[in-house]
Amino acid sequence: MKSPMAFALIFTLFSAPLAAVAADGSPEEPGAPASGCPEYLNHSFKKLHSSDMVNICDLYTGGPMVIINTASHCGFTPQFKDLENLNQKYQEKGLTVIGFASDDFNQAAKDEAEAATICYKNFGVTFTMLAPTSVKGKNANAVFQHLNEEAGEPGWNFNKFLITNQGTTIKKFGSRTRPMNSRLEDTLKKSL
Repeated sequence: MKSPMAFALIFTLFSAPLAAVAADGSPEEPGAPASGCPEYLNHSFKKLHSSDMVNICDLYTGGPMVIINTASHCGFTPQFKDLENLNQKYQEKGLTVIGFASDDFNQAAKDEAEAATICYKNFGVTFTMLAPTSVKGKNANAVFQHLNEEAGEPGWNFNKFLITNQGTTIKKFGSRTRPMNSRLEDTLKKSL
């Protein structure tokens, strides 16, 4: 019969958490996202007009990201077309574009089906669009809380946050900054 001490040792060995190991075989820090994704992006959200969830870190490639707060019935809504063009032009170089639908400025579609039609059918969006969440104030989602602290919260729809240098640099471009042929694109090109 085994002693209580032996059972304690066996229990300790089998209940201890396994150390996380990165792809290169080196140990990862506990709680760190597997891809080197910044912790502030390590949050899951529901995709637009879907029951699927996506963690932003699963989309992160290590390259630059453009995160936008969007609305379906805004004067800036046609920017979806140029955002998609930006996505198509630079995605093979590591760019990730993510749209956060929001009704913080009272210009969202009445439901997600209508918002999805506007994004996907009317403007041909292929980048990830997320279901409506708040992007400003105390109710801002976790990603926007960080973006807002670092670069200032959106004053309107279609603010574009460019995240570079493995997530350490965040620059905000306002609603009037077009996605293509603009300061945003110029800054993005320097980070590729």
